[in-house]
Amino acid sequence: MLSRRLISALAATAKVSQNAGIATTARSMAVGGAEVSKILEERILGQDASIKLEETGKVLSIGDGIARVYGLKNVQAEEMVEFDSGIKGMALNLEPDNVGVVVFGNDRVIGEGDIVKRTGAIVDVPVGEALLGRVVDALGAPIDGKGPINCKTRSRVEVKAPGIIPRLSVREPMLTGVKAVDSLVPIGRGQRELIIGDRQTGKTAIAIDTIINQARFNAAGDEKKKLYCIYVAIGQKRSTVAQIVKRLTDTGAMKYTIVVSATASDAAPLQFLAPYSGCAMGEFFRDNGKHALIIYDDLSKQAVAYRQMSLVASSPTWS
Repeated sequence: MLSRRLISALAATAKVSQNAGIATTARSMAVGGAEVSKILEERILGQDASIKLEETGKVLSIGDGIARVYGLKNVQAEEMVEFDSGIKGMALNLEPDNVGVVVFGNDRVIGEGDIVKRTGAIVDVPVGEALLGRVVDALGAPIDGKGPINCKTRSRVEVKAPGIIPRLSVREPMLTGVKAVDSLVPIGRGQRELIIGDRQTGKTAIAIDTIINQARFNAAGDEKKKLYCIYVAIGQKRSTVAQIVKRLTDTGAMKYTIVVSATASDAAPLQFLAPYSGCAMGEFFRDNGKHALIIYDDLSKQAVAYRQMSLVASSPTWS
């Protein structure tokens, strides 16, 4: 009789504990659901900025500097994305079921299934006088071994060009220091000039001499006459770029010069992006009432890089 009562008591205790466990689980699930609802509500209303939700995708295929990514449904054109390895990329081809991302770096460290996350920022580069005397890549990162660059301002690499009415007429000369050029084909500030010629005919030499010859104007101290220079090296050998930087340093021209380098060993997307980055750096001086000279050496290499990207993408949007 005693054993039957003991068994009945134990069974009742087990039933009570089981009911309590079910009630606790239901209560915790309710609390968890309420927390999720509260977080989503605060995020939608913008009340809690500390809550950060990231949109991610996965790499479907990778090759020749182009990654096909699935899952980034809300990504913007020309938005910067980041891979698991830390390499950056730019969303350039938006298709209904995937996104074509150009990789700014070595695509061999990226594999199928890797996570890709949005940054929410359109591709931009650091701009400002802090870049003077430095050598940077197409993304504005220093590659001269002199430490980080403290730039407080960044600018998008591709913005709408000013219209005809806001532009001033070409009325002030830009002296190159080469008498044959200044007398026969004078160049004005605000003007574009094409230097064409066969290989080894001195095209780069004229451009470098022009930068060096600005030293006397920049040493005068008059901001209206100063000419800040940006030299963009596209598709050249690293040794050639190193020689140019050495010559500019030896002549004291690096003090007012920025060198943007996207060499032949860099990925095609970086060679494609370099002229836009150099232009954004020069536009900073223009927007602040100063003068800038940008030299692209040379743009035919950028056209080759763009063609390579278009062929790999196999998309009429890029062709």
